[in-house]
Amino acid sequence: MNKKIVLASRPNGLPTVDSFRVVDAEMPRPAEGEVLLKTLYLSVDPYMRGRMNEGKSYVEPFELNEVITGGVVGEVVESRSENFQAGDIVAGYLGWQLYQVATGDRATVTSITKVDPSLAPVSTALGILGMPGLTAYFGLLDIGRPAAGETVVVSGAAGAVGMVVCQLAKIKGCRVVGIAGSDEKNEYLTGELGVDATVNYKSAADIRGALKDACPGGVDVYFDNVGGAISDAVLTLINRRARIIICGQISLYNLERPDVGPRAQLPLLVKSALMQGFIVSDYAARFPEAIPRLGRWLAEGKLKNAENVVEGFENAPRAFLGLFAGENTGKQLVRVAEPGGAK
Repeated sequence: MNKKIVLASRPNGLPTVDSFRVVDAEMPRPAEGEVLLKTLYLSVDPYMRGRMNEGKSYVEPFELNEVITGGVVGEVVESRSENFQAGDIVAGYLGWQLYQVATGDRATVTSITKVDPSLAPVSTALGILGMPGLTAYFGLLDIGRPAAGETVVVSGAAGAVGMVVCQLAKIKGCRVVGIAGSDEKNEYLTGELGVDATVNYKSAADIRGALKDACPGGVDVYFDNVGGAISDAVLTLINRRARIIICGQISLYNLERPDVGPRAQLPLLVKSALMQGFIVSDYAARFPEAIPRLGRWLAEGKLKNAENVVEGFENAPRAFLGLFAGENTGKQLVRVAEPGGAK
């Protein structure tokens, strides 16, 4: 029998494990042009919280009692497609289930692409060489346009996107300040990734004061993964013609009522600054430009990869909830199986 994880109920505020349910399902069979996949890794990402709500935002909501979907790395175990053969490792936007059918046709929802295991560990297709890496690449380089010597501040700096942003900013010759929620995470940022200064937003008595000390020359680029009070504080320190990239707002995703805070317009006006939001799919046509560059920097040691791997398919909900508790350093993944038949 197959197994899948479905949305059991729509949460009010922070989800719980009861928001999900593991159910038995029939083993799927591939039709002509399709392949049967065994799931190896599942990706859990903050944006998925919005899909648990009723009503469309920038992505369609999950349907109640239907399978959760997200980034998946799988192995082809049976192929009826001329483009794939058994043993191929692939990635796609697929379901949280042990086995599923998919196609290589990019016009379909279940489209998959091959992953080259010789380039990097296959799990990186969901992290530094996947959606988080691409998000960091285009958000920072296309919108932020960092120049050598500028100060780049990154909130959620120890997360999957934030870590890549910090490293790309260092490649560009910037002074980088990371904001994270534990001393352990901040020590990793400075000791392993070369971040110049960090702020622990959970222990800092005065977040603005701590940021001001870390950014004596002000802020030129702010990569915003969290929103809320942290971003309010950063905005008071921006320099003239600063660029603010709105990537995520994880501090707001589980609020039960709309957030009310300082207005951003005045500091943007006074500093002639730019604030721009984006969705990584805006840049889909340019993914073939970014992935080889990220892969080359990874191979050269200019980028380091960090993953927090939770073992076991049925622990996917717990891994997802761990995002909102700050459990992960780097990309949060669920390992379901090993390639080649081993579990």
